[in-house]
Amino acid sequence: MLLAVAVSVLVGAFAQRVTGMGFALVASPALVLLLGPFDGVIVVNLCAVVSSIIILPRVWRHVEWRRFALLVVPAVGGTAVGAFIAASVPGAPLQVVIGALVIAALTTTLLVTRAEHTAHGWPPAVIAGGASGIMNAAAGVGGPALSVYAVATRWSQAGFAATAQPYFVVIGAASLGLKLGQTGWVIPDLGPGAWPWILVALLAGLGLAELLHRRIPHHAARIAVIVIAYLGGAVALLDGALELWG
Repeated sequence: MLLAVAVSVLVGAFAQRVTGMGFALVASPALVLLLGPFDGVIVVNLCAVVSSIIILPRVWRHVEWRRFALLVVPAVGGTAVGAFIAASVPGAPLQVVIGALVIAALTTTLLVTRAEHTAHGWPPAVIAGGASGIMNAAAGVGGPALSVYAVATRWSQAGFAATAQPYFVVIGAASLGLKLGQTGWVIPDLGPGAWPWILVALLAGLGLAELLHRRIPHHAARIAVIVIAYLGGAVALLDGALELWG
C-alpha cells in the first residue's frame, strides 16, 4: 500500500507543477481509496500545501494578488462547512460523495470550456471560492471550482497557475487546521517510515516536473489530469457504493 500511496503523491506533485492545480485531482481519489476518506483527504491537503509552498517562488512574479484576495476570503469560510461535513459523514457515504464531486466538478469544467459567455466582477469569484473551500475540506478537491472560474473568466494560464499556489496554501492550511482540531491534532498513522517516503515522492514529482514541464504541451497535460481524475473518482465512488450495499 505504501508504494501505491507514494506513486499517487509523485504523480499528483508532477501534475501540480505542470498544470498549477493537478495534485488533488490526481491524488485524492487514489489516496481516499487507499487510506479512507478522512485520512486520505488529510494527506492530500498536507501534500498540496507543501507542494504549493515549494512551487510558489518559481511563479511569484505572475501571482495576481487582487484576484487571489477575492477568491481566498470566501474559500476560507467554505472550509469550515467542508470540515464539518468530513467529520460528520460516515466513511462509505463520504467516499461516494467524494467520487461524485470529482466527476461532477470535472464534467462542469469541460462543459464551461464550450461556453462563449465570459463572467465578470466579484460575484463569480465569491461563488467559486466558497465552493472550492467546501470541496477542498470535504473531499480534498478544491481545484475544479477554481478551474471553472478560470475558464469562465478567460483567466490566462500563467496567472491562474501562479495565483493558485498561494490560494492552495491558504485553503489547504485552513482545512488541515479545522479537521485536525476535530481529531485532537492526531496525524494519520500510515505505518513506520511512511511519511519520509511520502515526502521523497513529493519532491521527486516536483523535481521531475521542473525538468520536463517546458517540453509538455499544456493541453496534453490537462487532458491527462482530467482522464486520471475521472478514473480515480469513478473507482472511489464504486468502492464506497459497494461498501454501502455489500
